[in-house]
Amino acid sequence: MSATGAADLSKLRINRDDPPPAVKRALGRVLWITGAAILVFAVVLLVARRGGAVPVQVVTISATTGGTGTVGGGSDSVAVVANGYVVARTKAAVSAKIPGRLAMLNVSEGSVVQKGEVIARLDNADYTAAVGQAEAEVSSAKATLIETQSDRDQAQRELVRVRDVRAQNPNLVSPQEVENAESRVQQADARVSAQSSRVDAAAAGLRVAHANLENTYIRAPFSGTVLRKEAEVGEVVAPSVGGGLTRGAVVTMADLSTLEVEVDVNEAYIAQVRTGQASRITLDAYPDTSFSGAVRQVVPTADRQKATVQVKVSILDHDPRILPEMGAKVEFTRGEGDAMANAPRRVLVPSNAVTQAGDGARVWVIEDEKASARTVDVGPARGNQVEIRRGLTGGEQVVLDAPAGIKEGARVRIKSSG
Repeated sequence: MSATGAADLSKLRINRDDPPPAVKRALGRVLWITGAAILVFAVVLLVARRGGAVPVQVVTISATTGGTGTVGGGSDSVAVVANGYVVARTKAAVSAKIPGRLAMLNVSEGSVVQKGEVIARLDNADYTAAVGQAEAEVSSAKATLIETQSDRDQAQRELVRVRDVRAQNPNLVSPQEVENAESRVQQADARVSAQSSRVDAAAAGLRVAHANLENTYIRAPFSGTVLRKEAEVGEVVAPSVGGGLTRGAVVTMADLSTLEVEVDVNEAYIAQVRTGQASRITLDAYPDTSFSGAVRQVVPTADRQKATVQVKVSILDHDPRILPEMGAKVEFTRGEGDAMANAPRRVLVPSNAVTQAGDGARVWVIEDEKASARTVDVGPARGNQVEIRRGLTGGEQVVLDAPAGIKEGARVRIKSSG
């Protein structure tokens, strides 16, 4: 065979770096299957671990001194805790003194008014006319009084002249003429006195007319803030509600500088509350902020239906955020001289957290996501709570309505309270 007819083998190469397409497809399928298997295994393991945890509902408890009531954080300085509402000690439903149609209203909710300031006005055209009529009567009575005084003065001068003439010549003036002159003076004096009384009566009538006119103006009885408008312009208002379209109050106002908290304290703990006692006030609207307070009054009577005594607590820290009718919690602090200051610490827990076992009562406590049984000494029940005298110190998470299958050291999963 000749050299030109021989095959040229120098260009033939074997590419050992690039695998064939079939091999590449097989490798991709293997990697995808392996990743899916790992993911499924992880999911199964997670489900298995979560499925093994016992779902429970828990509550965090706190300590109290002497069993007087639940206090936040186990503070020894708190004697009693009670809930109530913010109220204004100076508060009034302002109404008109006379019935009439509301012609003007100068305020709205939140308006700050000063004592004596005009809040509203009734339609008073007839009362204004009555004032004008009374003023005219006073003027007329005064003019008549001037006339009668002039007549009296003339009579007195005539009497003086008659007496002088008779004194000079008794034959010119008789005694009877002197007596007549004296009588005319006395009559003139009487008319002046009567007319003076009529002037006083007219002046009194003018004052009545002015008073009636003033009654059409509704003024603030004290300095404060308008809380609510009870009527609108055009409505008929009256001193008391008479039904129909008649309104009683025009506005409700209060002096916000006199805000205080009224709480109902269980009568079993009222001995630990005294007038002037320091307290801490927490509003439901601002749970992270507390305000200083002091007991102003312990109402000297109890509510037999609720077995409570009302306590009024003055708010010492004035803050514009504090508004009437807000919910509030009051913690009455304990002084060093209080008899309960050194009382033993006890704990109150919900009654459904206590279970009975062969060795006595116990409570399940959560520690590191595991259940642990605590043997406890149970005291008296207080409503839906029981007192724990021994076995708990406060701050623990206890299980409510412990599941039947729960065991010592079992893993738990806390259920949401919602």
